[in-house]
Amino acid sequence: MDSFEKQLDEVKSCVERYVKFKISSKDDALDVLQEVYLSAYQKFSQLKDIASFKAWIISIAKNKCADYYRRESLRFEIPIDELNETRLNIGRCGIFEENTVRDTLDLLGDKDKQILYLYFFKSMPQAQIAKRLGVPIGTVKSRLYTAKQKFKEKYPYGTKAMKGELKVNRLPEFIPEYKIEERREQPFSVKWEELQGCLMIPRIGEKLTWGLYDMPSGKRTEYTEMEAVGKAEIHGIEGVEIFAVQYGAEDYYRTGSVDKMERRFVAQLTDTHCRYLAESHIENGVRKLYTFLDGDDFINNWGFGEDNCGNEVNLSAKNLLRRNANEISGYTNKETVDVVGRYTVTIGGKSYDTICVMDIQCFNDDVASEQYLDKNGRTVLWRRFNRNDWANKRYGKLWTQMLPENERLTINGVTYVHWYDCITDYIL
Repeated sequence: MDSFEKQLDEVKSCVERYVKFKISSKDDALDVLQEVYLSAYQKFSQLKDIASFKAWIISIAKNKCADYYRRESLRFEIPIDELNETRLNIGRCGIFEENTVRDTLDLLGDKDKQILYLYFFKSMPQAQIAKRLGVPIGTVKSRLYTAKQKFKEKYPYGTKAMKGELKVNRLPEFIPEYKIEERREQPFSVKWEELQGCLMIPRIGEKLTWGLYDMPSGKRTEYTEMEAVGKAEIHGIEGVEIFAVQYGAEDYYRTGSVDKMERRFVAQLTDTHCRYLAESHIENGVRKLYTFLDGDDFINNWGFGEDNCGNEVNLSAKNLLRRNANEISGYTNKETVDVVGRYTVTIGGKSYDTICVMDIQCFNDDVASEQYLDKNGRTVLWRRFNRNDWANKRYGKLWTQMLPENERLTINGVTYVHWYDCITDYIL
């Protein structure tokens, strides 16, 4: 008992993060945690290698979460004769539809749909399928092979990882001239499916280039090319793998090169949230991999929202913040995201009807940002502001001293200074 408690104390926070990340209901998560601990205690004597305790109890937690969702998902089960209905996956941050799989199945004949459903969705052994359909097992094998080939031919997305350079639009060396004008109309609601911080929608086939532009020079300092290349799964949670190549970030993560750095992300988009699940890069010749279970090492860089739930997909004004010209009030020293107005953004000769989303503290400590989204939920312009004393120990000066001509915001009486902007090839 003492040994079990000692081992559990060392990994308890990790187990709790895992279960709470998987299950949105706090009460249900606590119930599942109790199931995990009880099961682990009862089976502890069977554990042969105490060094593997963490992996062992996480596997128990994974199974208990699966049992929970199996019970929850019964109401979404699809009968064989209703394969045209959407198959839903339920997760910590909402529901996402397997539209691509469903649409591909709809292109197949009834017999092909039926056998794929029984084999993959119902996980039936071939012998059981043969018994259920009243056909020889050899017929099942033949039909299953044929159905798989037909599905592969019609499935629109491959999962082969990219190699070499990404083929995407190049961004201009200097940011196009822009103007922001406030409108009298009320802000509109929008579906915002971009990942916070990189402006990419984690959906297979999506591509994006985004760049940072120093102010007041307007010169591009770095840019990143991204593409969603296939499905991925992290600790039993399904997402999308994103391949990114970052250019021009000097000595970033000690890559040994000022010109180029490759990253891989796993991200998840649901009907309510968009979030990162994992990030990896090479540092000093070693591949580093961080997931949502890695605590501050992951959360401080890629985590957003309570328990890393991610950024909200369905945006509308909440009246948490109020904006009058360059003065923002209502901030309560907590991470806050809110729509603060409607604006026309004219950039590069094109005009966009947008809402302004203010982010205070979520993107980074003592940092505020303005993000102008159009009615498609895509970013037209993103602007970063630093609190006047942000990173003072590093720079040794206030931002009003370093960038005296740059625009300023006042948030609850505190000065923030405009540092840099970001645009994507969406506006090109």
